[in-house]
Amino acid sequence: MIELTKGGAYLLDGRDLIEEENTQELAARLGRPADREAARKGTIAASILVAHNVSGDEKKLKLKFDALASHDITFVGIIQTAKASGMREFPIPYVLTNCHNSLCAVGGTINEDDHVFGLTAAKHYGGIFVPPHIAVIHQYMREMMAGCGKMILGSDSHTRYGALGTMAVGEGGGELVKQLLCDTYDVAAPQVVAVWLEGKPAPGVGPHDVALAIVGAVFKNGYVKNKIMEFVGPGVASMDTDYRNGVDVMTTETTCLSSIWQTDEDTRRYLAMHGREDDYRELKPAPVAYYDGVVKVDLSTIRPMIAMPFHPSNTYEIDEMKANAGDILREIEKEAARISGRSESEFRLTDKLTGGKLRVDQGVIAGCAGGNYSNVMAAAHILKGKSCGSGLFNLSVYPSSQPVFMDLVRKGAVTELAAAGAVIRTAFCGPCFGAGDTPANNTLSIRHTTRNFPNREGSKPGNGQMAAVALMDARSIAATAANGGFLTSAAEMADDYRIPDYEFDGTVYANRVYRGYRKAEPAEPVIYGPNIKDWPEMSPLADHILLKVCSKILDEVTTTDELIPSGETSSYRSNPLGLAEFTLSRRDPGYVGRAKEVGAAEQARREGGAPWETDAGLSQAFARIRAIPGQEAVQPQETEIGSVIYAKKPGDGSAREQAASCQRVLGGLANIAGEYATKRYRSNVMNWGMLPFLMDGEPEFEVGDYIYVPGIRAALDGTMKDILAYHLTADGAKELHLSIADMTADEREIVKAGCLINFNRARQAS
Repeated sequence: MIELTKGGAYLLDGRDLIEEENTQELAARLGRPADREAARKGTIAASILVAHNVSGDEKKLKLKFDALASHDITFVGIIQTAKASGMREFPIPYVLTNCHNSLCAVGGTINEDDHVFGLTAAKHYGGIFVPPHIAVIHQYMREMMAGCGKMILGSDSHTRYGALGTMAVGEGGGELVKQLLCDTYDVAAPQVVAVWLEGKPAPGVGPHDVALAIVGAVFKNGYVKNKIMEFVGPGVASMDTDYRNGVDVMTTETTCLSSIWQTDEDTRRYLAMHGREDDYRELKPAPVAYYDGVVKVDLSTIRPMIAMPFHPSNTYEIDEMKANAGDILREIEKEAARISGRSESEFRLTDKLTGGKLRVDQGVIAGCAGGNYSNVMAAAHILKGKSCGSGLFNLSVYPSSQPVFMDLVRKGAVTELAAAGAVIRTAFCGPCFGAGDTPANNTLSIRHTTRNFPNREGSKPGNGQMAAVALMDARSIAATAANGGFLTSAAEMADDYRIPDYEFDGTVYANRVYRGYRKAEPAEPVIYGPNIKDWPEMSPLADHILLKVCSKILDEVTTTDELIPSGETSSYRSNPLGLAEFTLSRRDPGYVGRAKEVGAAEQARREGGAPWETDAGLSQAFARIRAIPGQEAVQPQETEIGSVIYAKKPGDGSAREQAASCQRVLGGLANIAGEYATKRYRSNVMNWGMLPFLMDGEPEFEVGDYIYVPGIRAALDGTMKDILAYHLTADGAKELHLSIADMTADEREIVKAGCLINFNRARQAS
């Protein structure tokens, strides 16, 4: 079904893939020995990167984007940060959508206060404002902003518009702030991996099936981590652009940096339908293009898929899942017990097996992945004349934008879904991150959304609440609904149905979207609700630091949802200190209290106090530091005190910067990791003035231990390959060797300054 090459490969004339090891065949076809470095420039990705790079260095890129996008969980903090850094006007198109906190159901007025802030900020600084319920962020960007050869940066990890010829990147808010200040996105030239598509999807197979099959093949082995996935091959033409969008958005779950697709007449039609035919141009590889790897996908062999809890890479064919349900469900029960810290008997999925059939409790089709026109149309066709039943199983459908909803109404799909018992909702991302359709305790939800991380559906294991999500395509969700809630593959109900062509009507955008780019009104006041708070002051990095271990996580991967939960916390994202109270609350509830104690000690030190005189742990730590050769004269007043977390592989998932900023406002100074799951999380750590340490092997230190790092500012000026630190133990000080992967010159200075805001203020002052 899917094959990964062991090495690189050349694509000749867009038709023939020849693996690099076949040197004689390559030379014969080319008439000369292959030139890998020259051929690297032949990818679509390389041509777009070159057009947006202002560094003059093909290896160390400094990129400027064509547009930015944020939603109402992230745009307040970004604008506040940019304002504090000296921004006066949005220099490029910046779209502010309202699709995450749009229900306004939690926390009094604070969600709607953020929306008012967003609209008034768009007027003041010259932005584009999409009101609540009008469109989810990525559907609006597809319909109105993406175009061939462009680059878009978004503060949401699923910023992916590759199927429209746009290389899009999801990052933390700090990276958008840099663009708003006319700075650059700095990254080493990424490798490019071809996703070679051939064949065509079988009836009943949807974009989520294709996407899940790819995620399952490449996530765990890191095959495309921090690389660009370039979709090429004859199979591209077998899918229309709406279908391609559904595959493309899930490339985020592979941990790749970005994605790009070859374009064709269907891409042109899509853009023309949205009134933007001028944004089309043909994108295809050069006659000779080199790829650092190839994911070979025979679309005709893919079957309806399911990603079982608790990750999109935990994939099975639905038929395989049904045949081995007992064994698979028992493994998930064990994992649920580990996640929740409770007995396996407290969360049961095997109880849902009836006569060998798996009964699910809820279905959701939503957001940038599931709510697309073609997905909902296919689901409506399957459910036409059928019933979701009057039992526990329920189905909710969230079209991805009002234009999509309007055409679904015109085509009769809404009537068919409603008649079957499905509930039709507005454009909202809530089910994707735990703020909408939270299932009942001990239930299993099947969803055409992007993620199924632990608790991302909204449950709270710490409170004895546990549910789980499996990802499926809308077609198989509809088939399951039509089969009384028993897990069913859409292939069992597939026929020759052809989805009618989509007819876009942008009237609602013309009537409701505020378009203020290049129309800044500085006299227009930005309205702040009472929950919207400025970032607290951050201190510059000292010459020496003393880190107290406040959490130690040995899971193979730690998601951003575990670092700062989604769902109910999202209403507090405009209040840095308020949100910080939730840090690690679902993974290590004692972390906040421990970090606060460290932060209070550092605050006292900065104000001239001597917390080591009253804190026995600090007193002992400094006594052990002075016993280290060469550190006898170190003064506590000159040593910054901060907290640190250890995690094997932190940062998988969301781009939201709060996963790092919440640690920082509590007094965090560093992360120590075996590796970082994504570039975006590591960037967040640095933009918030924390050190992204790496360490080989298992840590010997425990929560409550101290780690002393002398000369850290000097270390940042060096290679950072071996940073000598000391684990302070009852027996004295034990050497600990840390390192930091490459950082740009600006990243080093940002960390020294204490955060991006401080760095930018200092630049302005000078």
